[in-house]
Amino acid sequence: MEKSVAPQHQPHRILVIEDDAAISRVLQLELEHEHYDVDVARDGLSGLEKALKEPDLVILDLMIPRMDGLEVCRRIRAKSTVPIIMLTAKDRVPDRVAGLDLGADDYVTKPFSTPELLARVRARLRERSPHSNVIEYRDVVMDRDRHEVHRAGRAISLTAKEYALLEYLLLHRNKVHTRDELFNGVWGSDFLGDSNLIDVYVRYLRGKIDDGFDDKLITTVRGVGYTIKD
Repeated sequence: MEKSVAPQHQPHRILVIEDDAAISRVLQLELEHEHYDVDVARDGLSGLEKALKEPDLVILDLMIPRMDGLEVCRRIRAKSTVPIIMLTAKDRVPDRVAGLDLGADDYVTKPFSTPELLARVRARLRERSPHSNVIEYRDVVMDRDRHEVHRAGRAISLTAKEYALLEYLLLHRNKVHTRDELFNGVWGSDFLGDSNLIDVYVRYLRGKIDDGFDDKLITTVRGVGYTIKD
């Protein structure tokens, strides 16, 4: 008999835009240790592209190649309300002021204190959390408070496990998940079962969320697993 497990809290997605390999690696490791999903960009242009895919928060260094941090901040803010924490040199007060004027939410000076940076990340995410219980993607709306899903205005009736699987895939878009990853993420590592169960539930979910729609949400990556791509 299937064990009932409530959908788990999913990690926030944080983008680090930093060209210094050592600093970006430290940031990635520290943030992942706090159970965030972390992506890294090493220049302004690639950072801007990733930032416009709506992570939950951006950590942005100002002195980066191909497009400086101030311009990246300006372009992000023109299209997105994602929280931005700037990394600035201690003696560059005008840059900090300019960044805040362009819409950055906070700044941390280098060399930075890791506990302080993590505290600022948590604070910015808390400010955003009232809006995080509704996931909107293409024509899909998932209301996590009401435990409801609509596609193109049509109510989609899902079981608890189908809902949890869809929620996991939506919250981790653009990452290809193995069956074991999905099994652990949705059922939990303490559930005794077969990860091949994922194939069964993906088929059930597709029958409800994809059948009858030209734009298919769930993509199979042969030999690897499943994903939802932007």
